[in-house]
Amino acid sequence: MKIAFIILQYLLPQHLLSRLVGKLADTEIPWLKDLLIERFIKQYQVDMSEAADSDYRNYANFNAFFTRELKAGARPICDAEGDIACPADGAISQIGKITGGRIFQAKGQDYSLLALLGGDREMTAQFENGSFATVYLSPRDYHRVHMPLAGTLQSMSYIPGALFSVNTTTAENVQGLFARNERVVCLFDTEAGPMAVILVGAMIVAGIETVWDGQVAPPPKGIKTTDYRQAAREIHLEKGAEMGRFKLGSTAIVLFAKDRAEWLETFQATTATRLGETLGQLKQNP
Repeated sequence: MKIAFIILQYLLPQHLLSRLVGKLADTEIPWLKDLLIERFIKQYQVDMSEAADSDYRNYANFNAFFTRELKAGARPICDAEGDIACPADGAISQIGKITGGRIFQAKGQDYSLLALLGGDREMTAQFENGSFATVYLSPRDYHRVHMPLAGTLQSMSYIPGALFSVNTTTAENVQGLFARNERVVCLFDTEAGPMAVILVGAMIVAGIETVWDGQVAPPPKGIKTTDYRQAAREIHLEKGAEMGRFKLGSTAIVLFAKDRAEWLETFQATTATRLGETLGQLKQNP
């Protein structure tokens, strides 16, 4: 079954399927959008008691429901000095060190840091031998991504790619998965130096949004980079502030430079995560 699932992903028109699902998820036909949302809640046992609006019928469409806001205080943000906040609800896919320009993906698989960052050698050099944390957001999770640390946006790059599923089975069988899929790379300047938060698209993910630029993916084909260092208005986000969201689920990857971050040992592959909890700590004397 696993092999058949992987082969099917290669054969399917990934982008067409994802965009068609996106159109369906945007429909505002009352009976249809309510049916989609109700069945999704039952299928994935979504906890609507945490949502700012717990009545699914009040959402304009499926995408509005999927990117729903949580109640105030539902996810306290760790506030001890040097704490790195988990960026999203979900589960750890992998976490650890970047070694020899490679990032561990799954058993028997790793991928290139340079490829992940769209071939940007200057940015890649900033994270050589640094730290990474990959968080998988399942369908039932809250699908907004928040800042691990306070930071000022330096650049954002949209990198086109495939739209493979990002579940465990695919991660174990598709080489270079996260460096192959469509993604948005956001580079921030923080108290720990450079920090990248990468929003990775996946099968039937209809779009990726940021709070400062709205929907980023899917834009025109080709890598598109925006430099925010010379922008008229500085974009600064505090720790725990929302920075982006997925229209249907996927993966967020956080990168820190060498000797800047140390992950808590309690976080390993498959460990459940909650937005705002302490994921790691800054190293005091790198």
